[in-house]
Amino acid sequence: MRTVTAVAHRGDPYRVRENTLPSLRSALERGADVVEVDVRLTRDGVPVLLHDSTLERLWKHDRPLSALSCDEVRGLTEGGVPTLAEALAATGDARLMIDLPGADTRAVRAIVGLIGECGAAERVYYCAGAETMLKVRAADPSAEIALTWTTLAPPRPALVEAVRPHWLNYRFSLLTRDLVARVHHDGLLVSAWTPDTRRSMRKLLAAGVDSITTNRVDVLADLR
Repeated sequence: MRTVTAVAHRGDPYRVRENTLPSLRSALERGADVVEVDVRLTRDGVPVLLHDSTLERLWKHDRPLSALSCDEVRGLTEGGVPTLAEALAATGDARLMIDLPGADTRAVRAIVGLIGECGAAERVYYCAGAETMLKVRAADPSAEIALTWTTLAPPRPALVEAVRPHWLNYRFSLLTRDLVARVHHDGLLVSAWTPDTRRSMRKLLAAGVDSITTNRVDVLADLR
C-alpha cells in the first residue's frame, strides 16, 4: 500500500510558535514523518530557524536577522529561535526538510556544511526554487532535493539534469491526477504544499501525491 509522507510545516504552528523546538516536538508527537523548517544565517554565520528576514512577525522586534549575532537573537527572543544544530539534536532520528528562503551561496555552504558535521545528511533534504537548489547540488552532490515548482509547465530537462531532484514540490492547488502521473512518469516523486483543509488533503491523496506539507499534520495523519 502506498504511504503518503506527512510533513509538518514549520512544526505545529497552529498550537505552538513556528520554527521553535517545542513546535517541532509537538509535530512529531502528532504524527509527522518529517518536519519542515526554514533556515537562515545570523550576522556571524550561525544557521538558525526563522522564515522571515526579520524578527518582527514572530518576536515583535523589527530587526533584520542578518544584522544580529546569534547571541543577540537569543537575547531578543529569550532563546526562542533555535540554531539548526539544536533542531537536529532535538528531533532525534526524525527527518527534516530544510527550506532555504533567500539563501545565497555563503548561506547554503554554511547550512549544508553544518548538517554534514552533525552527521545528519542522511535524514535531511532540501526544498527551494531552482537557483537555490543548484547551489545545494554544488555544495553536496549527494543531497536529496525537493525542487519547488510553481507553474504547470514542466521544468526544462537541462534544469532537471543539473539539479537532479528526487521530488517536485508543488503548490497544492496546481496538482491534478494528470500532473502527478506525468511527474511520476518522469521518474520523480510529488510533494504538495500547504493544504490545511480535509477536503484539500483528500483531493491530493486521491491524486496520488507522495508527500503533503501542512500546518495541520495531525489532521493529515488521521486521514492517511
